[in-house]
Amino acid sequence: MSRHVVFALAVLLAACDGQKGGEEGRAPVVVGGVVEPVRFVDSIDAVGTAFARESTTLTSTVTERVESLRFTDGAYVQAGTVIAVLRAVEQNADLASAQARSREAEQQLGRLRELQQRGFATNASIDAQTAARDQARAQAGAIRAQIGDRIIRAPFSGVVGLRRLSPGSVVTAGTEIATISDISSIKLDFTVPERFISAIKAGQDIEARAQAWPGEVFRGTIEGVEPQIDPITRSVAIRALLPNTERRLHPGMLLTVSIVTNPRDALAVPELALVFQGDRQFVFRLDEKNVANRVPVEIGMRSGGMVEVTGGLNRGDRIVADGVVKVRDDAPVKPVFPGETGRTTGALSGAAAGAGKSR
Repeated sequence: MSRHVVFALAVLLAACDGQKGGEEGRAPVVVGGVVEPVRFVDSIDAVGTAFARESTTLTSTVTERVESLRFTDGAYVQAGTVIAVLRAVEQNADLASAQARSREAEQQLGRLRELQQRGFATNASIDAQTAARDQARAQAGAIRAQIGDRIIRAPFSGVVGLRRLSPGSVVTAGTEIATISDISSIKLDFTVPERFISAIKAGQDIEARAQAWPGEVFRGTIEGVEPQIDPITRSVAIRALLPNTERRLHPGMLLTVSIVTNPRDALAVPELALVFQGDRQFVFRLDEKNVANRVPVEIGMRSGGMVEVTGGLNRGDRIVADGVVKVRDDAPVKPVFPGETGRTTGALSGAAAGAGKSR
């Protein structure tokens, strides 16, 4: 904050001294700067939709009456928890009958084996009774499966949705009984133009923001990249995974996404230092005699009032950081550098100290 105050005061004092200097015919006073590296990152912005990590709709597979519903709207349930029970009176009766036949067949098989040891039973009779026993067991197993179809359980841990049925309702195959969603983490799907595909890979960090939580940043990682590019939109689908242990994000939310790529330290100059002419840009560089020479530069991205310089300047070069409108090529100037010693510096330092105390 204090650096910005110092720079702003330097601009103000330079403007005042520049007006005075112009009246006296002296070299114009400008704000000077030294070319130094600044941290830059490329940011890819997109808009995505949140989805549950796992989500499914629990439905009935049979036509039957609902005997009981064993969940509360919006409750968290563990995997295997009984959600609903359908009527299974006939199936329970059939199971009891099948189990009785199975026990009887097992007992009859035991008696035949005792008779066989004494020579009064043939192998064929043993095989027939074994088959009868196995058939009774299979029938009991099939009926247990039918009863299982009438007990609806949570396939995974998650939050159940709102109840839309009541006990006593008759459901048919495919009738929705409840929805369940695992939102311990959120899948965030979004698309980016195909030109960015080389800068995106699995495991890359992202930041997401939701209108429901202003000012809060949710951080996650890219889980996968769709291998096929949409031939119509020329965009590629990306899926990221966001931890959601506090369950603040919900499926269906719209989130803005920022992917930080290519972090680097690059030479930079203030935006006010640039002079544009057509499609070219220049900076006034100062020599040891404070003569301003216009040099062409190549620029990259902009961030926080600074512009990345990719060519034309070297680290440590002194430039005109502000006041370029008063500068002529190959003409002397009087640069004021924020933080330098002297009368101007004293004023700037005092103002910066005051700003620091105000914080």
